[in-house]
Amino acid sequence: MSPSGAHDFDAVIIGSGPGGSTAADVLSAAGWSVLILEKGRNHLIDMADPSRLAEDFSNDEIKFLFRHFLGPDPLLEPRTFRRHAGEGDRIHVGEVNSVPTTVGGGGTHADGKVPRFREDDFRMLETFGPIDDAAVADWPLTYDDLEPCYTEAERLVGVAGDAGANPFAAWRSGPYPMAPGAPMFGAVLTSVAAEAHGLHPYAAPTAANSVPYDGRPACNNCGFCAFFGCPIHAKGDPVASLRRALLSGRAELRPETFVSRIVVHNGRATGVEYQDAAGRVTTVGTGHVVVAGGGIETPRLLLLSGLEHPLIGRHLMFHFQTFAMGQLPQKVHGHKGRSVTHVHDDHMIPDDESMAAARAAGLPWFRGGMVEHAGPAHPILEAKLAPWGPLHKQVMRASTMREHLWGFTMQGEDLPQATNRVDLDPTVRDVRGFPVARVTYQPHRHELVASEYYGAKLVDVMYTAGAEWAIRATSPNPDGTDVGGFDGPIATSRHVAGTCRMGTDPATSVCDPWGRLHDVPNVMIADSSPFPTGSGYGPTLTLVALAIRNARALADGGGPTGADVA
Repeated sequence: MSPSGAHDFDAVIIGSGPGGSTAADVLSAAGWSVLILEKGRNHLIDMADPSRLAEDFSNDEIKFLFRHFLGPDPLLEPRTFRRHAGEGDRIHVGEVNSVPTTVGGGGTHADGKVPRFREDDFRMLETFGPIDDAAVADWPLTYDDLEPCYTEAERLVGVAGDAGANPFAAWRSGPYPMAPGAPMFGAVLTSVAAEAHGLHPYAAPTAANSVPYDGRPACNNCGFCAFFGCPIHAKGDPVASLRRALLSGRAELRPETFVSRIVVHNGRATGVEYQDAAGRVTTVGTGHVVVAGGGIETPRLLLLSGLEHPLIGRHLMFHFQTFAMGQLPQKVHGHKGRSVTHVHDDHMIPDDESMAAARAAGLPWFRGGMVEHAGPAHPILEAKLAPWGPLHKQVMRASTMREHLWGFTMQGEDLPQATNRVDLDPTVRDVRGFPVARVTYQPHRHELVASEYYGAKLVDVMYTAGAEWAIRATSPNPDGTDVGGFDGPIATSRHVAGTCRMGTDPATSVCDPWGRLHDVPNVMIADSSPFPTGSGYGPTLTLVALAIRNARALADGGGPTGADVA
């Protein structure tokens, strides 16, 4: 119960991923009573003894990739998709860029890359200027405002990196908590090749322990990082924050609870309504609500709650991914290691050549994104793609994919567009009977031009690394006809942002610079939905830093009684 006695809890947090767990950590440390509601199952932490971590994760491709162990099951909780309104209500029902629905959220399946944004990422409009048909906007805060929270986030999560390795990095006030772990062999080869092209690869900052940290072991480089839960809990995000919150004695976690509505009365949230695993409906009272469902589920919940701000769900951003893959003659063991150990940032920085290419394409500028050096496959996926019959064993032994395929993934900047949005599907319902999220999305010409330009350069690097052949592909593929498959128009990045953008003007933003809804100020968003722009870096560390900043302001201004924040 709330210390004030006025509510069941001082704050109810919806979602236990990186943002929700961070907000729970900050608020419980400030003395607030906190309830964390998570739609998915708990495979992460022993709620009876939060000092113990669960042992449910394993190196099992079928369990994680094909049986939806971390959720959501697209048959029970589908999403719908269309490229534009002219295609009708939808062209696809099923999986649409889903992030795990489980205690720990997207942090459980990530490979742990946690780069900071650069100064320019917070000032896109000021630095580069507008682009037609894109809603480029500056953030209502700067990198300098967020830098102390970045530093704290790296310490709380546990990040391994080399502070001086990236010449394009923003300034930082101190070193990383840990040095980088061992490099993957393939990354050593492509780093040398990239340097030969004047690029600057470096050890990726990673939320995976390189040494024992925070009571958890060092990574053993088993290779099951991306799309898998870590069997030994060497990944620190978000288990570290969630465990601290629960150990405080002031936070409670309720998994398998689907929040269907934020109860709003006279412009204030008074509670939330949820269904438990048995279908029982409960309403819990609270002084504040923190929404941390992610860039698709957060706007869905706001719309299910009857909130009517016209920009809720708009300006949806993914990352436009460009792949350049090649077959190397030697074994590179792409299935072993931390999934990605090296990256380079050069394509985030417009130069004279790229600016000339942009003008030739009718754009004032373009940017690419952080480029990951990585291999693509584990044994089961390779086996599914290998031919059946007598050739199967021969192909598996040769392992042209798992052992010899290597390349790059560029997480390309995806410009915000008002037409790219999340709303409620008019007829498709989930297993509980609620309208599912409908995604309307197609890339801007900026993304297509940038991908074509930088993709060609990445193929050249692959040949310098010794590739016998190299190819390019993108996700989404605007020309793809396999809707719902990998080579189709639905983005597969798992990086989602922008659907509740923040700003100072209620007419052009959903929430204020502290993540609070303009229309319901005691509701705060703690995920990547408020991002005005998406950058070319993964969103996790930035949303964690924002959650630290905004939850601390909430605690300092509101106090345990749940009063308004000044």
